[in-house]
Amino acid sequence: MNSTDEAQQQSRDHSAEVLAEDSVEHLAKPSNKGTIPVLEIFGPTIQGEGMSIGRKTMFVRTAGCDYRCTWCDSAFTWDGSGKDEIRLLHPSDIWEELYRLGGSSFDHVTISGGNPAMLRQLGGLVRLLREKNIRTAVETQGSIWQDWMLEVDEVTVSPKPPSSGMNTDMTLLDDWVKQLSTRTAADWTPVFSLKVIVFDAKDLDYAGLIHRRYPLVPMFIQTGNPVTSGEAAPDVASRLLLAYEQLIEQVMERADMTNVRVLPQLHTLVWGNKRGV
Repeated sequence: MNSTDEAQQQSRDHSAEVLAEDSVEHLAKPSNKGTIPVLEIFGPTIQGEGMSIGRKTMFVRTAGCDYRCTWCDSAFTWDGSGKDEIRLLHPSDIWEELYRLGGSSFDHVTISGGNPAMLRQLGGLVRLLREKNIRTAVETQGSIWQDWMLEVDEVTVSPKPPSSGMNTDMTLLDDWVKQLSTRTAADWTPVFSLKVIVFDAKDLDYAGLIHRRYPLVPMFIQTGNPVTSGEAAPDVASRLLLAYEQLIEQVMERADMTNVRVLPQLHTLVWGNKRGV
């Protein structure tokens, strides 16, 4: 095991510890069986990233992540700084809050993190939302498989590039792509895609590698945001639009990226680094 792999294992352990500090006593109570550690529920708003960019949605942000990306824009989900905000909620509690916020004005919920795939119990929420005729979307790095992924309408697998400081288990990623490629449903259409965030030339090369490995999977390449706090929204937008222009120019020159979509991080162009939008 190399130093990066050791760091990723330590991050999994640390996430478990952070969640356990406030959660284990409550989870031991029968009334909390199957609860989900939730940090934020908000919306309606738009999805700012990936294949559903611009889509009207509600958000449920869960706590915990097995990665420690150097540029993470939601480190409060795993570094302990947000532990006092964690609520242990049943799927029915989450639905009630979603409906209170959004009423009948939404039909789509994005489950975000952290890494939601750490939580086996999220399957209950996914099934409840389907009963309510609500489409679901999840983004994950593809490091931990859960069978409820097969029930999600829109799955974005976002393996992390070199700038993150994390390693990609390609064998595991192969398995994710295989399982998501073969799922079928009689009365709905499940979709999935790959997304790579790009900060530098090595990241772009990594995105090319991923696209060549899975050429039939829809591929989205997105600009990274290296400064996640302390800037006014117009300054964030100006900086990221320049990065977006540069990324477009770089992708246009590459022969190994003929069937990709190049995206900005849309919500940061509108609201900067503001949370809960």
